[in-house]
Amino acid sequence: MFGMKSLCMFIFAVFCWSTIMTAEPITSPEVHPDGSVTFRLMAPSAQKAEVQLDVASGIVTLTMNKDNAGLWSVTSKSLMPDMYSYRISVDGVLMIDPNVHLFEPNIFEQGGLFTVPSSPPEPWEQTDVPHGTLHRHSYRSNIVGRQSEFYVYTPPKFDVSRKTKYPVLYLLHGYSDMADAWIVMGRANFILDDMIAHKKAMPMIVVMPLGYGTPQLLESGWNLEHNELWLKNIERFTEVLLAEVIPEVERQYPVQRDSNSRAIAGLSMGGAESLYAGLNHLDEFAWIGSMSAASFNNSGDIFPKLDEQKAAKLKLLWIACGKEDDLIKGNRQFKAWLASKNIKFDSVETEGAHAWPVWRRNLIQLAPVLFR
Repeated sequence: MFGMKSLCMFIFAVFCWSTIMTAEPITSPEVHPDGSVTFRLMAPSAQKAEVQLDVASGIVTLTMNKDNAGLWSVTSKSLMPDMYSYRISVDGVLMIDPNVHLFEPNIFEQGGLFTVPSSPPEPWEQTDVPHGTLHRHSYRSNIVGRQSEFYVYTPPKFDVSRKTKYPVLYLLHGYSDMADAWIVMGRANFILDDMIAHKKAMPMIVVMPLGYGTPQLLESGWNLEHNELWLKNIERFTEVLLAEVIPEVERQYPVQRDSNSRAIAGLSMGGAESLYAGLNHLDEFAWIGSMSAASFNNSGDIFPKLDEQKAAKLKLLWIACGKEDDLIKGNRQFKAWLASKNIKFDSVETEGAHAWPVWRRNLIQLAPVLFR
């Protein structure tokens, strides 16, 4: 029998369902042929609503207007073909658009996603080319002391007989991201599908591990300046990568195991991890890429053994950053330090800030030069 509490919940659920069923459907976001996008939100009692849209140059705020029925809306200017994330602020409170169907995975800032398509399609768009396969691995990290995970992309026409041995790219996410960030936000699998199909990149395996060697770091939120856990996190993640992730990948997948067939690259925190792990373990990685890498306070202390002779083992040291990124100063200082030691590197500076539209394009630039 229903108790009074259960009965009230049942009546409330029926009321909510009937309200949903009788309400006019709302399309949001609506992408128009000219690349402009309309956002809509039904919030009759709200006093102010805004869309916070992530674009290559940073966050753009769009002020919404309310009609007599309480429907808020705003239409953006024409946007460049890309994938975008956004949130809606209602009277100062951030929320996810209740009408959106795709979502940004992030520990601190979730949001909705939409794509402004391109003609012809951009490499990150899903097209009719052979597709690789994504595999998710869950394991207990003895170093971290808790469950962890990594994703593996195997290329189209992957040789299940294991006769073909593939090079491997270890691709690292940024701070606040989840392990699948390069899949959902970076569209790495579709980018590799496209580039391999058009013979712009070598067939390769891509491993995307969870990048927190010290998960307690996340308790700091965005207050990371001079945080003592920051370097400890990078150091311990490197241990996890070398002692747990790489051996497991090499046990389960047919990969080439020499440094010339192993690359490491990442964005922001993952860029710092790539530089730390790569430049301190040149016998493990011959290809190193960083995208908007978080800065180190003293490069000489972080890379005490790095010199011109040791760095000569590298096939590629590739350092990219957006010109409007707050981290561009630290990246330029790091490149100046490398130059002072006569260490060769490729410098890539593009338009854009600390944003996924920049990093997707970074991967499109980096992938073709790996393992050549």
